[in-house]
Amino acid sequence: MKIVSYCRVSTERQGESGLGLEAQRDRIQGYAASRNARILKEFVEVESGKSDNNRPKLIAALHLAKVTGSILVIAKMDRLSRNAAFLLTLRDSGVKFVAADNPDANDLTVNILAVIAQQEREAISARTKEALAVAKKRGTKLGNPNGAAALKRAAKGNVAGVQAIKKKANSHAADLKPVIEHLTSRGIKSLGAIAKLLNDDGFKTPRGGAWHKTSVANLLTRIGSI
Repeated sequence: MKIVSYCRVSTERQGESGLGLEAQRDRIQGYAASRNARILKEFVEVESGKSDNNRPKLIAALHLAKVTGSILVIAKMDRLSRNAAFLLTLRDSGVKFVAADNPDANDLTVNILAVIAQQEREAISARTKEALAVAKKRGTKLGNPNGAAALKRAAKGNVAGVQAIKKKANSHAADLKPVIEHLTSRGIKSLGAIAKLLNDDGFKTPRGGAWHKTSVANLLTRIGSI
């Protein structure tokens, strides 16, 4: 039995500190040990819980699980999303996935959990809006009072911006490396063919666009330097 591990932390600080990450790893490793399974690769996503449409590492994890016949294992169902539609889309993706906290869940269980998750998200959103409305009535000033001035002070200049873009592109290339290796192992090596398959499978460029020959060439160069 083969496993692809997927962990998610909801903020950059949590991702850097490992807050919550070790607990997720322990839960997934415990599940793997109980099933005598082998973890092929671990993917760690650092993002906001509302970023349902911007999860490159989840996409890469799903693809790797699909092409290797593995099971995608997460620590808890709520680590995926509070969005019911997203959860159900994942369920219907063709990849078998398991939540280590509920390994015997069936499709009906997933449907129920997804609906509950959606209700929780809507309730949180409603409470937040109500709190902001009350604060506004009391005359509380919302947001950063320094506005753009604070952003300018925090800016590190063009050099830092370029480095951030490069770091993001390198991370994206690392995520797609197993996908590219699988394609080339099937004899798919032309830039055009790779671009078409990446687009067909829903993979995006680091900037969220479609793949072309030039962007594939850049990706292969980055993968070669990893």
